[in-house]
Amino acid sequence: MKTIGLIGGMSWESTLEYYRLINQGIRARLGGLHSAHILMESYDFATIADLQHAGRWDQTAAILAGSARRLEAAGADLLLICTNTMHKVADQVQDSVHIPLLHIADPTGDALRQSGISRVGLLGTAFTMEDGFMHERLAARFGLEVLVPEAEDRRTVHRIIYDELCQGLTRESSRAAYREVMARLVDRGAQGIVFGCTEIGLLVGPEDATVPVFDTTRLHCEGAIAAALAG
Repeated sequence: MKTIGLIGGMSWESTLEYYRLINQGIRARLGGLHSAHILMESYDFATIADLQHAGRWDQTAAILAGSARRLEAAGADLLLICTNTMHKVADQVQDSVHIPLLHIADPTGDALRQSGISRVGLLGTAFTMEDGFMHERLAARFGLEVLVPEAEDRRTVHRIIYDELCQGLTRESSRAAYREVMARLVDRGAQGIVFGCTEIGLLVGPEDATVPVFDTTRLHCEGAIAAALAG
């Protein structure tokens, strides 16, 4: 079994899900007392969030690249960044190490392609919805058309992520708001919804949408399990 390196803490609420899902997946595949080989470096998210909102992506890239190098030196065979937003600097992180970085968009794109969906709605932080790094990879590698919510809905989705989900809060009013945002994306032609933030699955699930949902956290973990057990 290969050793998985997790760059986490962004937020720890969703990093906890990575640890749980990967270990549960390994046990489901191998049985008995089996669990995953995991190394983790976890950040104080307040520091990262301040840099994100200040547009200091060069600094965040340098911070995460440092984590990647330390995890590689400690024995990790592959890396995961446990957040969608920080895949904005995924190329810089990959360039800093010799081991593969499993990009969160790739297992998501594979699942969408296998489902036959060609037009998908994307929820996430404002950075993920607006900055293009997820859209472009999903379009270029998987031929997908990506829709994002309208401006007011984007503000709502972003606010709930940072002010509530990353702080361990799940409110019924926010669940209802997300349902409405997803319904409007479906009305615009979305055949599926991507939970493009690793905390969104803590609030809503398949039962909250009228089309299939694709939780990037779960799909990223499934990709990591397959990679760790390959060969």
